[in-house]
Amino acid sequence: MAQAVTAKKVVVVPVKTMDIVEGIQSIQKKKVAAYCRVSTDSEEQKESYTNQVNHYTKYIQNNLEWEMADIYADEGITGTSTKNRTHFNRMIQDARNGKLDLILVKSISRFARNTLDLLKYVRELKSLGVAVFFERENINTLDTTGEVLLTILSSLAQDESRNISENSRWGILRGFQNGKVFCNTTRFLGYDKDEHGELVINEPEAEIVRRIYEEYLDGKSYQAI
Repeated sequence: MAQAVTAKKVVVVPVKTMDIVEGIQSIQKKKVAAYCRVSTDSEEQKESYTNQVNHYTKYIQNNLEWEMADIYADEGITGTSTKNRTHFNRMIQDARNGKLDLILVKSISRFARNTLDLLKYVRELKSLGVAVFFERENINTLDTTGEVLLTILSSLAQDESRNISENSRWGILRGFQNGKVFCNTTRFLGYDKDEHGELVINEPEAEIVRRIYEEYLDGKSYQAI
């Protein structure tokens, strides 16, 4: 009678990167950064911006397995495009240069509201072995389900951004129809706004405006004026 063979139980232990420091092996810490952004320059948003920076600075520093890489923060810049976000682009370049292992973000909409931009950068970071963790949605992009959830949630974020834009446009058009003025008079020569939000002539500046028109009607070019 053949003797039964007992299968050996194999335990797979994850590989951890080790560094040699003065002859002693130590586990290499994850290089962790955070990305923070607000989309306007209002006082309320500035407070939110500061709170985000403070929160992630403490959060990273309090984790003994993490090493603070950087806090990347863009203030007063729209989320619908990554083109003009200086610190976002610096963060992506640092990831390409091997300076980051993990990026913390408050939510998908803080990272990008444009689905194509979001997936483009998340996939690139994933290919570099850099994870992005979206705190509000509890998504880690290196998880197997991460990209599926990202596609769905980022589409919702993009629709939200478009709806806000369309609602703002609708409100401005309705205001025009009702005779309301939507303009910033701080750089609007010749007019101010009264307490009711109506345009009123600023007489000292109006003299300059009248002179400009008179000289133009006399045949002067705008360079000459």
